[in-house]
Amino acid sequence: MSPGLLGWYVPGGRIPRRTWWLGYVLAIALLGVVAVVVDATFFPGSPVRFEDLPDQVDLADLLWVFPSSGGPVTAVVAFLALVPTVAATVTRLHDRDHSAWWLLWSVVPGLGWLVLCVTAGLLGTRPYPNRFGPPPR
Repeated sequence: MSPGLLGWYVPGGRIPRRTWWLGYVLAIALLGVVAVVVDATFFPGSPVRFEDLPDQVDLADLLWVFPSSGGPVTAVVAFLALVPTVAATVTRLHDRDHSAWWLLWSVVPGLGWLVLCVTAGLLGTRPYPNRFGPPPR
């Protein structure tokens, strides 16, 4: 993938553990904190919510982890961060010689996120070429 912002937004090949933590997890977490601060400053009292309809489940409660916090900037940042989050996790899984199908672990309650976090965040780079390319530099 080409260098620059597009290369960060949709990484290709394999990325090492350090790049995943510092370049994606930390960067996206900081973007989230900045978005929450901007929302708290400029949009106080405007949590991400859809219009409540009687006798129906609120879609925001299903999609948003903290439905009573955040605001429009937080929602946009979360939406834009979805692609690099998934893409970086997939390239990290590729570095461990796992396919993107391993993302299905995320639908297993409790254990799934733990498996992904250990695999992507704690286990090191496989030092040999695999089906996803050579080891990252």
